[in-house]
Amino acid sequence: MYRDPVQSLEPQSSPADAVATRPLRVGMIGIGTVGAGTFRVLARNQAEIAGRAGRGIKLVMVCARSLARAMSVVGTDVALTNDPMQVATHPDVDVLVEAAGGTGPARDWVLAAIRAGKHVVTANKALLAVHGNEIFAAARQHGVAVAYEGAVAVSIPIVKALREGLTANRIEWVAGIINGTTNFILSKMRDEGLGFAEALSQAQALGYAEADPTFDIEGIDAAHKITLLAANAFGMPVRFADAQVEGITRLQGLDVACAEQLGYRIKLLGVARRRKDGDADGVELRVQPALVPATHLLAHVNGSMNAVMVKGDAAGVTMFYGAGAGSEQTASAVIADLVDVARLNGTTTAQRVPHLGFHPQAMNEQLAVLPRAAVHTRHYLRVPVHTAQQVEAVGAWLAAQQVPVQRVELACEKALPAGSGPQVLVLTDAVGQATVDLAVHALAAHPAVAGPVVTLRVEVLEG
Repeated sequence: MYRDPVQSLEPQSSPADAVATRPLRVGMIGIGTVGAGTFRVLARNQAEIAGRAGRGIKLVMVCARSLARAMSVVGTDVALTNDPMQVATHPDVDVLVEAAGGTGPARDWVLAAIRAGKHVVTANKALLAVHGNEIFAAARQHGVAVAYEGAVAVSIPIVKALREGLTANRIEWVAGIINGTTNFILSKMRDEGLGFAEALSQAQALGYAEADPTFDIEGIDAAHKITLLAANAFGMPVRFADAQVEGITRLQGLDVACAEQLGYRIKLLGVARRRKDGDADGVELRVQPALVPATHLLAHVNGSMNAVMVKGDAAGVTMFYGAGAGSEQTASAVIADLVDVARLNGTTTAQRVPHLGFHPQAMNEQLAVLPRAAVHTRHYLRVPVHTAQQVEAVGAWLAAQQVPVQRVELACEKALPAGSGPQVLVLTDAVGQATVDLAVHALAAHPAVAGPVVTLRVEVLEG
């Protein structure tokens, strides 16, 4: 009897299906804090991770300086080498996790992996801030992904939020506390009245600060991060070299106390703000210690925690809070990136989330970082004077210099260190940095002024 052939209801297999059924094979350079945490979380949560990724994710090769130490972490089932390029180019590696840090050699390993057709996952913000434009261009050319959620505020999925969750929005600003070391130091200076040096020593003793804390306390680490956030927020290239960076090394405990008197707290903030008004058309890209109203959410982010706020025209203000450092906290972000890579099988480059949130043809290559003089904020000034009666003279003189004075008062005596003379505290309305700089320079020569004038920005971060 003649019968029509029965068509199978099962999907036909293909080479892509074969790839999708085997684990994503991961090669890792570096097995320190980030690498070891990634291995532990992958091993502990493998079932949940595979269920979300649609396939397993397996560490197959590790490069480390000490192979004995690496073996003590990953065991004997993972191939070990001390040659980073072997991992970056090995045919049995699908994705490279760069967990060694630094900018020079790491750039070479990452570019080699990209040229070999491998995806890359990294938590190395310095690498991407310095070489990101080159790395992302190479990845587009070779059709691979570069994922870096762990590079900014590790456990907080802020990169994904900007690239995916807030895609309907025209972003107006991104700002936040994105360095746990400096936030710990500032919290100690406020809560316990410590000086900067003593608070830094505590941070080092507890492991929050490196033996050489320069990148943290000088604001460089935060600048790396805000640069990447700005690129994702505004569709601009990575412009770390143009960022204005000021750390907390010159911050005095007196100003922490005076900020409290005025109803503010000092935080090291990374700020990226799009400005289109008058002659200003660009992005403020800056890191600086700034006064935040004591009632503001960011004022209550203490210790080593991080928080990022984003203002979008549709969503309004959103806030993201979490740990800004830690082995498994960073691993959480690294593995989330690996899950995204595992899901890419069968997709074209055009179907993927772009590296910086905008497709290349939509990137605004001409969007400039505004110079320091064009930054427009409120300001705090602390002016040492010879006598308390000169408080009104300082306020009047600043107003005459076109500085919009909002509030003037004397610092409380209990806030002053022994032997200190009277201090006039000034809060201004929003004004250009150039105007403030000129006024402060001239104020230094005023007969009422008894010492250097201290200035800090005030960030309101309006909704």
